[in-house]
Amino acid sequence: MPKKLEIGIVKKQDILENQVKKVILSLGSNLGNRTLNLEKTKFLLENNKIKILKCSKYYESFSWPNKNFPKFYNIVIEVETYLKPLPLLILLKNIEKKMGRTKTKKNYPRICDIDIIDYDAQILEFNSKFNDLKIPHKALKNRPFVLIPLFEISKNWVHPISGENICNLLNKINADDLRSIKLV
Repeated sequence: MPKKLEIGIVKKQDILENQVKKVILSLGSNLGNRTLNLEKTKFLLENNKIKILKCSKYYESFSWPNKNFPKFYNIVIEVETYLKPLPLLILLKNIEKKMGRTKTKKNYPRICDIDIIDYDAQILEFNSKFNDLKIPHKALKNRPFVLIPLFEISKNWVHPISGENICNLLNKINADDLRSIKLV
């Protein structure tokens, strides 16, 4: 008896699925040579096929919540990548490790900190025992050290959840907190 031929349904791949995505990253360092740390981080990103399109100037800010820790240098970059959000997060964590970041208490000084601020204007959440990912970054609205350099490179950026533009978000930040961010 001949075998029955089964015809499966072939799902056509979405043509947008493998297109390049625009992503906004926040980079920070408050240990060692902060400028060199951020430059090395950018180099490692580019060596992992992450194309940097725009980079803000360097800004110095107090460590939060403990202002007695060393001050941070912060930048915001706009990049292009083919990586989906979770593989991108894994790559960023690996770059942080390669830079010398070790597991410490939350908000302790670190050589390298990379946060995904925006991923192609999408709203994403992923939780596992290994990785938690919330995009846009949950604390973004309260971080002048991210909002100021973000405004520098993307004056028309809009928060994907609230729909607020970057100017409105900056206007909600306490004036003393804004003044505490210094251009390096």
